[in-house]
Amino acid sequence: MKSKIINTSISELVKQFKKNKLLGMAKKIYIVLLLLPSLFSCDSGRFNNNNPNIPNYQVNMSLNLSLPQYNSLTFAGGTPFVDLSQGARGVVIFNTGAGFNAFDMACPNQAFNICTSPMTITGIDAKCNCDNTTYNLYSGQSPGQQYPMKQYRAEVSGGYLYVTN
Repeated sequence: MKSKIINTSISELVKQFKKNKLLGMAKKIYIVLLLLPSLFSCDSGRFNNNNPNIPNYQVNMSLNLSLPQYNSLTFAGGTPFVDLSQGARGVVIFNTGAGFNAFDMACPNQAFNICTSPMTITGIDAKCNCDNTTYNLYSGQSPGQQYPMKQYRAEVSGGYLYVTN
C-alpha cells in the first residue's frame, strides 16, 4: 500500500513537473512571438537605391499642390511634373492614383558619366535616350533590366507634396 502511494505521488509530481515545464516553455514562446513583429517592423524610412550607376544627390522638394503649376499632379495619371534642378539628372513626379511616385531621371542601367542626358518623359513612360529602354512611371521598372529607376520618397501632408531621399 505504501509503495502504491509513493508511486502515485511520484507520478503526480512528474505530471506537475511536465505541466509546469510546458507552461514555462509556452510563456517563452508567447514572449518571443510578441517581440518578433517589432524586430521586423522597424523601417529606416529609406528606399533601397543601391544602384552603382547613379550617384546620391540630395533631393528636398516641397510642392504646394494648390498652385496652378502643379495642377497636373492633382489627378491620377495626369501629366508628370519634372524638375531638372533636383537629383542626379532631374526628378519626375507622377500621381499613380494610390499616391505619388518620384524618380530620378538618370538612366538606371547606364554609367552616369557616359549617359549624360536625362530620360525623356512621354505619358506614363520614361525613355533612356542612351539605350532606348522604356521605364514605367507606375513602377519604375523595365522588363529585363537589372535596375529600376531610382526612387525618392514622396509624401503628402497638409496640401503639400514633399519629395526627399
